[in-house]
Amino acid sequence: MSFALRLICALLLASLPLAAVAECTDAPARGVIWVGCKMPGVDLSGADLRGAVIRESDLSGARLDGARLSGADLKFSDLSGASLRRARLDGARLGAARLVGADLYQADLSRAVLDVADLSRANLDHARLPKARLYKTKLVGASLQHADLSGARLAKADLTDANLSHARLTEVDLSDSVLEYALLIEADLRKARLDRAQLTGADLGRSRLQQASLVDANIDSARFDRARLDSALWTDRSRCASGSLGRCQH
Repeated sequence: MSFALRLICALLLASLPLAAVAECTDAPARGVIWVGCKMPGVDLSGADLRGAVIRESDLSGARLDGARLSGADLKFSDLSGASLRRARLDGARLGAARLVGADLYQADLSRAVLDVADLSRANLDHARLPKARLYKTKLVGASLQHADLSGARLAKADLTDANLSHARLTEVDLSDSVLEYALLIEADLRKARLDRAQLTGADLGRSRLQQASLVDANIDSARFDRARLDSALWTDRSRCASGSLGRCQH
């Protein structure tokens, strides 16, 4: 490399903000860059990591309770078994991240991107996910009781055996999703899209499905005990009559 080229590179490097040249050993800070870092079990509870880039890193078993990760980039990172209770992840990018068995109790994931992420057996009770993107996300056996997923996009997501009881799912997109044997007891599914969803064995007892769409959904052995189906678009494209309770009346 010529002296002139080395000088240009040095000047460019010097002009970058400190966070942009961060290494795995750097202290946690806003905008820090940790790419490909190995930090299993690290304790980052309460850390301010807003806007941080933590891609392709191993944070399995890490403690991130109360951490601020708003707008952070965690794509392809492994957070399996990590504790993120009450963490702020609004607007965070977690595409293809691994969060198997992670604890996200009361975490804020508003508008977060979790496409193709694996949240199997994760705890998302009371979590906030309004407007979040979960396209093809794996949520097998996950618990989302009392979670807020209003307006979230879960097309083609796998929620087999998931517990969404009392969850807020208004205007959610669950088209082509798998909800086999899922619990949706007293869930609020008003105006939800469940077209072509697989609901075999699912329990939607006392759920609110007013104006929801279930066109071509598979509801074999699904339970709708006392579910409110007013104006819902049924599997055969017929409109349920006002007052439909437990079954679609025409």
